[in-house]
Amino acid sequence: MCNPPEKSGGLHDEAQRLLNELPKHLRLMAQFSLATGLRQSNVSYLRWDQVDLERGFAWIHPDQSKSGKAINVPLNNDALSVLQEVQGDDVHYCFVYQGKPVERTSTKAWHAALKRAGIENFRWHDLRHTWASWHVQRGTSLQELQELGGWSSYEMVLRYAHLASHHLKRVAGNVDGTTGTNLVQSQKKKSPAISSEALSIMVPEAESIRSNNLLFYSG
Repeated sequence: MCNPPEKSGGLHDEAQRLLNELPKHLRLMAQFSLATGLRQSNVSYLRWDQVDLERGFAWIHPDQSKSGKAINVPLNNDALSVLQEVQGDDVHYCFVYQGKPVERTSTKAWHAALKRAGIENFRWHDLRHTWASWHVQRGTSLQELQELGGWSSYEMVLRYAHLASHHLKRVAGNVDGTTGTNLVQSQKKKSPAISSEALSIMVPEAESIRSNNLLFYSG
């Protein structure tokens, strides 16, 4: 799991290996990041008054987002499961360690877990890239991804466009046959071979028809 989106293959297995090696407080935060795509600071300082478990949403205030705009965060089942697991640990913050928000995630415990999992050159922020890569690979459009991730511009999500190529290949066939190409090719395959003897008879006839037509249209 190294520096997505350039290398996106096998991320699920590597992500699971990393989660298995992380201490509980970092594992839960990493799981939540992989489920929502939220930046580290938004996860570290997420408060319970920013979460609606019943409706399945969380929200990031404008002064908490990199773009300066509020982000509405739909919570999938994985994200809800994590929040239900940490519910009751603290009155104010969703994720705490020893009673305080987890300000730093790139700790010795993080690097030790990466080493045990056999993963190199991976930062906490790459969890967000991994989340985005998974979305595009499963058919989420780039426009939808931009809204989910709270990116300020469409150009920011274009880095993931190459991961959607197999989806484009699938929908490219939606217009098959509209130009008659398939019909022509099918007729070519079904047309019987013409003998040289038959051709010698047909050519003069065709020339005669062509001459008559020319005379008709010129008259």
